[in-house]
Amino acid sequence: MEDKKKILYSGMQATGNLTLGNYLGALRNWKTLNEEYDCFFGVMDLHSLTVRQNPAEFRQRARNLFALYVAAGLDPEKNCIYFQSHVSTHAELSWILNCYTYIGELNRMTQFKDKASRHSDNINAGLYTYPVLMAADILLYQADVVPVGKDQLQHLEITRDIAQRFNGIYGDVFTIPEPYTGKIGAGVKSLQNPEKKMSKSDENPNASIYLMDDADTIRRKFRRAVTDSDTQVRYDVTEKPGISNLMDIYSAVTGKDMKEIEAEFSGVGYGDFKSAVGEAVAGLLSPMQERFEEIKNDKEYLDKVISANDEKAFYFSNKTLRKVKKKVGLTDRIR
Repeated sequence: MEDKKKILYSGMQATGNLTLGNYLGALRNWKTLNEEYDCFFGVMDLHSLTVRQNPAEFRQRARNLFALYVAAGLDPEKNCIYFQSHVSTHAELSWILNCYTYIGELNRMTQFKDKASRHSDNINAGLYTYPVLMAADILLYQADVVPVGKDQLQHLEITRDIAQRFNGIYGDVFTIPEPYTGKIGAGVKSLQNPEKKMSKSDENPNASIYLMDDADTIRRKFRRAVTDSDTQVRYDVTEKPGISNLMDIYSAVTGKDMKEIEAEFSGVGYGDFKSAVGEAVAGLLSPMQERFEEIKNDKEYLDKVISANDEKAFYFSNKTLRKVKKKVGLTDRIR
């Protein structure tokens, strides 16, 4: 008998434009994971409401993100790709878990402090209880593993704490998720400030490569990338963070290691190296961009897979929610 696959859960917020960092760090890796795991990937639009959105733009951006998942190679028949807001179990379980989460735990969340400082005019309760909704997202699908970067590890830790507390009271209701320890990605940094992560919210348009940037824009941004006064293509994160970031990107795109890259560009100036990185990235993104346009414009296909996957997500998550409701003593709905 074939062993049952473990469950992997992840998702992205439907805000801003996804960057090359999002692709290399998560999206590209996701498409290989369904061979090893049963995968659930959410368009996390409820999380996005902690920041005020333009309704029409937000609606379109969320739909585009779903299309981008598929364009990046996620088969909607092999993976469950769904809209968080379309599956009511997320909001229901989030409220129940709020009642099993301590104020002290939420007060320790560093990401809340960071976001509150950047959105001081809108420090809302959703921003504060964001980790509880994230816990509900993960626990609903009995996820065994969750791919997380360093900035999300604290959220997974509180998810584990909430699940263990609930299980301690009511028995084995939730699977305790582990961080995914596979290759997360290249850790892509800003092209203008290699000391910080490439971000879709960066105010400098030259700092990030966006997944829908055309080839000319990509080439231009790499030509303007910050390096150093030296001319040697050599990997040294401390002394040469800018050139090392470009080497990380080139390595992630081409599969070449640092020694191979150093040999390839030995005696070559930074200008030629930057051009090569730009060409490699443009070549990587072009097929996905073409596929995205096809999917986005095929409304009938997109509606069909969205509906089917939303139903699949509700079916799986509702099994967990019904168990939780029974454990805490909520009365059964009369049908």
